[in-house]
Amino acid sequence: MSILPRIADFADELTAIRHDLHAHPELGFEETRTAAIVAAQLRAYGVDEVHEGIGGTGVVGLIHGKGRGNRRIGLRADMDALPIEEASGVPYASKNPGRMHACGHDGHTTMLLGAARYLAETRDFDGTAIVVFQPAEEGLGGARAMLADGLFERFPCDEIYGLHNDPTAEPGRATVTPGPAMAGAHFFDITVRGTGSHAAMPHQSRDPIVIAAALVGQIQTIVSRNAPPIEALVVSVTRLHAGSAYNVVPATATLAGTIRYFDDAVSGMAAERLRTLCAGLATAYGVEIEVDIRNIFDVLMNDPDLSAEFAAAAAEIVGEGNVTLGGEPVTGSEDFADMLKTVPGAYIRVGHAGSVPLHNPAFVLDDGILPVGASVMARLVERRLPLGR
Repeated sequence: MSILPRIADFADELTAIRHDLHAHPELGFEETRTAAIVAAQLRAYGVDEVHEGIGGTGVVGLIHGKGRGNRRIGLRADMDALPIEEASGVPYASKNPGRMHACGHDGHTTMLLGAARYLAETRDFDGTAIVVFQPAEEGLGGARAMLADGLFERFPCDEIYGLHNDPTAEPGRATVTPGPAMAGAHFFDITVRGTGSHAAMPHQSRDPIVIAAALVGQIQTIVSRNAPPIEALVVSVTRLHAGSAYNVVPATATLAGTIRYFDDAVSGMAAERLRTLCAGLATAYGVEIEVDIRNIFDVLMNDPDLSAEFAAAAAEIVGEGNVTLGGEPVTGSEDFADMLKTVPGAYIRVGHAGSVPLHNPAFVLDDGILPVGASVMARLVERRLPLGR
């Protein structure tokens, strides 16, 4: 491991920042405290320009290198937390009930702050580094909000890169998957509108619970009986709500879930089958079933050449033997995909100590990853914007 010496010098300060952010998590588009801390730190580091309120609560900083070339490299981190009650037991656990940094975005923010501090101090590159702190990554459309607010028109980038922690990988193990690397995702909401009755007289009802339960079973056939076996597709029902009393058949039931995919044609088929199943059950049971399917994440596409560049930068920090250029795509989703549809770039996963998966109430981010991630991003800028000697 070859963490950049200057970043190693202030690693303890990065840990303190991360613990503070972790103790005060904020949900998407509510990251006012987090954004204020980010902006204040960037100004304290001597970042040349700091812009706030981009796409709601986003922050963008510009750092000019010693050479005044025209190329511009973007580095992006997400800032939002999840609506989860923390159960990690760490002394800096969330002080905000029902909110937790269970995906490590506090760490991503801190790593990018570390990279920004190093780059602002050394400026050993030719061009401009643009650090992008994005709100609302967890399914709320933060990347799209920043893009709609003119992110790349106001702060043009030739390339852009992102990073995510990976508790399932060995510490210091980095992986970049060229091409399709993370799944696209639709979210869906279904409302079954039946007829309520006394629970002792169910024949007077059109029971939405029975219909919803049948629908859950039918939804499982979308993948097993419609998708080609070699095509990756996931359809999951993640929520089913109905009723409020022991002796009442309710009038409505609601379901929600997600479709994950790597091919637009496959996702279109899944969405159409979902609508068809709902329409069929509505006819069969004589009820109304409403379906709302929304695209939330696009497929994350890593540029093959820039994936290799990101892997090479990581290799200088964690060692060539600890970097994988390739690997299987993952069915998790990431709205950095929207930025990569506009500007070429790549997304890397970096392992850290820990055995609890992401989005778990007991998840703990290993602070040892902070100087690693900061060093990888900083070194990437120096490689992509080399300063003439």
